[in-house]
Amino acid sequence: MERISIIHFDKSKGPEKMISYPPVAEEFPKSLFLEIWTKHELQKQKKMIQFTPKDKNIKLISIIQKFKGEIYFLVLVYNKEAKIDDVINNYPDLFSQIAQNLIQMLGTDQITRLISEVYSSIKNYIKLEEEENLLNFFRDKIKYIILKIFRKGAISKSNLIRILEHQHGFSTINIDLILMAFIREDLIIKKKIAGNEDYYFLIKDILFNIRLPPKNRLEFFKEFSGKEKENISLAYDHSLIEFFNNYDYAQEEDTNMILMFLLNKNVYFLLKELRIRPILISQALNMLNNNEDLLNELLDQQFLFENKGYIFLLTDIRFIKFTPTYLISRLNSRYESNNLSLEGYLTHLELLLDEVTINGPINYQII
Repeated sequence: MERISIIHFDKSKGPEKMISYPPVAEEFPKSLFLEIWTKHELQKQKKMIQFTPKDKNIKLISIIQKFKGEIYFLVLVYNKEAKIDDVINNYPDLFSQIAQNLIQMLGTDQITRLISEVYSSIKNYIKLEEEENLLNFFRDKIKYIILKIFRKGAISKSNLIRILEHQHGFSTINIDLILMAFIREDLIIKKKIAGNEDYYFLIKDILFNIRLPPKNRLEFFKEFSGKEKENISLAYDHSLIEFFNNYDYAQEEDTNMILMFLLNKNVYFLLKELRIRPILISQALNMLNNNEDLLNELLDQQFLFENKGYIFLLTDIRFIKFTPTYLISRLNSRYESNNLSLEGYLTHLELLLDEVTINGPINYQII
């Protein structure tokens, strides 16, 4: 995404730009905003439209929103080659809510920060791979707090906002955009229950603290030959077997260490590269900004293996999505202690049982 703008359609003056992010010297002509208004007039049944202006190397998504009797447009600007059909097809209601939140903040001292957060969240989410998006649930403090709240079972949107604001001190102006990440990764389902109130239900959870043998490890030795290949592969296999013979995934120190490494982008990209092939020590150091202590720590903790001047991936860190059947007992306890309504309890229970029925009792996906 290149830019995000809010346009106000004044009945006497026509369209006027209220704010854009990031700020740019060259603004779009007023004729383009008139074209946006015309497109909406011709497709009144749609809240969100997409079109490519003539003679411009951009695509536009526009979301119409009425506020206090006035008409506004939230306009997302993309490169012409960007693939944005997913945004149009899957999230019209969500972006309508985001537009409403932004427009309500116009004229306040919060609008600049809020529109920059919306811009960054949308831009970064679309360009990141699934594994990086999952990592953000642990890297981003508010997302991690929300995930821990969801792990207690069904919760209303209003109660979620109250907990985040009063117990953790977070601003929730941008809550719909934050929750979009959970919905897009199929971690939660939103349903209206209890008198048409929005509730959220966790149907997939994420593990990141399990170390696995590299999936592509048999390809690691194809660049070597003869006795050298045999010696390296035997030494590698010995180290791999020795590690997993003594491995305990439940160790808290190991979990904390894995998270520390994953949150280091240099380590993350080094691990991704090593999943494909071994690299020279000098290349590994270059990827770690010549941090020899960090490389030695990765070797000592048996994430990496070194032989003949090459660095190999010894134990991989992968995200695992799974059905959180552990929630069934938590839902029972909450209902029995009157901390969850009958409708919330039965709805979440049904969603979890549906997952088990469709995918089996042991259902997981390695990302």
